[in-house]
Amino acid sequence: MLIPSLVRAALIPAAHLSFRPTVEGLAYVPESGPVILAANHISALDSFLIPLVSPRPVHFLAKAEYFTGNPLLRTAITGLGAIPVPRGGHRAAQAALETSLAVLKDGRAFGIHPEGTRSRDGRLYRGRTGVAWLAIASGAPVVPVALIGTDKVHPIGTVLPRPGKVTVRFGAPMLFPQPSGSMSKARREATDEIMDAIAALSGQPRAPGYNDLPAG
Repeated sequence: MLIPSLVRAALIPAAHLSFRPTVEGLAYVPESGPVILAANHISALDSFLIPLVSPRPVHFLAKAEYFTGNPLLRTAITGLGAIPVPRGGHRAAQAALETSLAVLKDGRAFGIHPEGTRSRDGRLYRGRTGVAWLAIASGAPVVPVALIGTDKVHPIGTVLPRPGKVTVRFGAPMLFPQPSGSMSKARREATDEIMDAIAALSGQPRAPGYNDLPAG
């Protein structure tokens, strides 16, 4: 645990110097125990920034290839607690959920972007129900998170972020107990509630459907 702690400690001042983040609602993040941080996704910077402004380490899933390429990137994401997962197919998706659940059962904080992939037009898309699956299965509270301005300092298609000003806004925790009725309906309703909370924090316009990757 020493090396990740040192990496995170080194990156925190660099992030504050580069992005001058305004951070709101930190008191909503529990100091200990399992918690899900469910955030909008407008930049590749998002999953790096949340662990750097959070009062406690936050684990995100990351593509396995990030851990085999650039050594500086590998060191950074490992230090921030990223967890490698393969991409593709239902089996891989279920394995990712099981890995995420293990993080929560271990009493740690887990970050997730319910939209699945970055918004290319700034709108907030419909959430996928994996976030609700985790919340109900683990009993962990869900803290909605809004990132504002990260798409300006690190737009899609750019390699490195540029200095700028960003805001990270944490909202009140939400609890989703085991449902007495349909599980699929409960997951859908819980996910929609989480996305409504994120929208209220971010002020983004809503998109009616899922954020599917462009064909080809």
